[in-house]
Amino acid sequence: MPPIARILVLLAAGLLPVAAAAAPQASADAFMAARVREEFSHAWAGYRQYAWGHDALRPLSRTPRDWYAQSLLLTPVDALDTLILMGLKEEAASARELIVARLAFDADLEVKHFEIVIRLLGGLLSGYELTRDARLLALAQDLGTRLLPAFDSPTGLPFVYVNLHSGATRGTISNPAEAALLLEYGTLSRLTGKPVFYQRAKRALVETYRRRSALDLVGERFDVVSGQWTNPASHIGARIDSYYEYLWKCWLLFHDQECRAMWDKSSAAARRYYPRELGGTLWYGQVNMHTGRASGSEYGALEAFFPGLLAYSGHVAEARRLHAASVQMWNVAGIEPEAYDFKARRITDPAYPLRPEIIESTWYLYRATGDPAYRALGRQLFEDFVRRCRTAAGYAALADVTTGEQADEMESFVLAETFKYFYLLFAPAGTLDLRRVVLNTEAHPLRRRGPLH
Repeated sequence: MPPIARILVLLAAGLLPVAAAAAPQASADAFMAARVREEFSHAWAGYRQYAWGHDALRPLSRTPRDWYAQSLLLTPVDALDTLILMGLKEEAASARELIVARLAFDADLEVKHFEIVIRLLGGLLSGYELTRDARLLALAQDLGTRLLPAFDSPTGLPFVYVNLHSGATRGTISNPAEAALLLEYGTLSRLTGKPVFYQRAKRALVETYRRRSALDLVGERFDVVSGQWTNPASHIGARIDSYYEYLWKCWLLFHDQECRAMWDKSSAAARRYYPRELGGTLWYGQVNMHTGRASGSEYGALEAFFPGLLAYSGHVAEARRLHAASVQMWNVAGIEPEAYDFKARRITDPAYPLRPEIIESTWYLYRATGDPAYRALGRQLFEDFVRRCRTAAGYAALADVTTGEQADEMESFVLAETFKYFYLLFAPAGTLDLRRVVLNTEAHPLRRRGPLH
């Protein structure tokens, strides 16, 4: 059995004593943190050289890409707190000055509400809390105000798209993940003293929870006008994932007792109905929200966040086992695919868009257990990531993990999340204190200050 496989077996069982885990020395951890920082700097330099002032870099063609007719500086805003946490002061200063000089929201742009909230609003808020630059908070308040009409549905569930200039909305078929935005809007309320942001986002979260089934499960899609479910599939993956994440984190960030009660019921149902044992490995699959019957056996890159959430919320033994399944999926092709059928043991979507979730879970498990084997595993994941995705101008997504074909994409979340979680895994614990901050689903740290009244 290869060494990495032996580590995984012991990790999943919780049987790897700290003393027996070949613990790296502090100097080795510092070396890895510096190496991650260097590779992040390589990706940032590619953006700076070939896409400065635009939303993202195409790393193969070395050209810029914008989401809309006008750049919203997605990469600089998304990456700002990573630059600060890594101590890249000059780069952070130049990014901040670009943002305050160029970013403006009074434009006839129809934007995806969810993505703009987690990337831009979250990034501006964390940037403000780390720098106290009032210009960033002013931008966040302007953006939040322009996004609020998204909640103007009969149910309070947000429309999918909103126009930043007119407030016009569109897109009625949405999902629980895109209705879970209380971390960002609640923080905006706290920092501006305007409760409307918290109230509108809290209502959307509660309305989603109210529509749960008798089994305390939610489905994959609903109509925001009627409030009816249009897809009853229930799971921890895309379109539901951050619903679970935000129930727990809203309790931590705001001490909201209702969020804690919703989390307790929802997480208990998830841990009852989703798990599937197969060949001694624990997986989470898909079930019907009304019956609890298994309806699918797909597990992928987005599902790999859930072990971290389990560990963060105190369910460490189950987190260890589910995380081992995530790494098993990664090892099928030497890097994780977008989707994997664990029953058929085959990759069903071979793309890798540079996602961070497995590294996120590795970090949360290391923080929860102190087990140095998670750092050893992190080094292996990082080596695979660099070998497969590094390009001369940055980092490229993979079109196919089985062939190694790269795609001309470098989403902003690789700088906001993937590199950040790798760095935090090896950096000293004080680099980011989970007793003082909560990370949103885009890994933007938001400060904990107790109840919001």
